[in-house]
Amino acid sequence: LGAHARDELGISTITTARPIQAALTSALTFTTGAAMPLAVAAVAPSQWTVPAVAAASLIFLAALGLIGAKAGGAGVWRAAARVTFWGALAMAVTAGIGRLVGVAV
Repeated sequence: LGAHARDELGISTITTARPIQAALTSALTFTTGAAMPLAVAAVAPSQWTVPAVAAASLIFLAALGLIGAKAGGAGVWRAAARVTFWGALAMAVTAGIGRLVGVAV
């Protein structure tokens, strides 16, 4: 079984999962992804904060979709469009629910 995993499937101790590395990478990317819209919120005029953060978030999502697709060898424009669309939909649903319960920004 070990020889099959190594020779046929290319699985070895070098290619095994690294949960600590994955957790640290996730923490770093989440922190970076959250810092960018937060920086926009800090510098935007108060009357433009919500639209500026929403627009910046979509731009950053598109950029991160491009970067992720490029790193993974996928089609960059389709990935960016997919990430941006679903991000916009998630923001719209969240805003709609907030408005329904009276906690709209």
